[in-house]
Amino acid sequence: MKKVCLITGVGPGTGSALVRRFAAGGYRVIMIARDAARLAAIEKDVTDAHAYPCDVANEAQLQATLEAIESAWGFPHILIHNAVAAARGEYLDIEPKAMDVAWRVNVMALMHLARWSSPAMIDRGEGAIVCTGNTAAYRGKAHFAGFAPTKAAQRILMESIARASGPKGIHAAFLAIDAVIDLEWTRKAFAGQPDDFFCKPEDIAENCFALAHQPRSAWTFDMVIRPFGETW
Repeated sequence: MKKVCLITGVGPGTGSALVRRFAAGGYRVIMIARDAARLAAIEKDVTDAHAYPCDVANEAQLQATLEAIESAWGFPHILIHNAVAAARGEYLDIEPKAMDVAWRVNVMALMHLARWSSPAMIDRGEGAIVCTGNTAAYRGKAHFAGFAPTKAAQRILMESIARASGPKGIHAAFLAIDAVIDLEWTRKAFAGQPDDFFCKPEDIAENCFALAHQPRSAWTFDMVIRPFGETW
């Protein structure tokens, strides 16, 4: 029987690439995102990928979705929280409600997902929880006042999860992407930049797959990836 990998935030870039990589790696992939049409298209294109449209910011909706997944497929062996919400702007300008949505997507959804999936991983003595993030988790730039605090909290929550669950066999890790990801809209926004400027979604997915399969004698918690020319 195939192991199950659950991925949130299945968009046109990193999320879709993660689905394809883990499916190619032999997993049954459960996809969560708000865009039902996109999920349906991927479901048709990728063998053993299964769509569950859901807004992870809605706690009741998320809980109902997880119950449906559990009933159909059981608990995942790998959980990847890739969903993200951002409230960009300086602290005097951001809308508190937008920051609240970012908090619920980036932090509270991670908490609910980890609490739901961890007991089964502990019973098995193995499992992985990976959260994709960015360098906003390490620094609060002025125009990220509504976003960076939620990503910093997300990373610290992941660290708490790692410290608690690691000795029980769960590899919890934070994968920060310090880059402009190669998407149609980013190509337009950064027109004129060379290919090397962008981080390829399939390369992010490859790193994530490797991270989730590290031997337990050499686990990574913090992984930061960036294009070779990125200033940091």
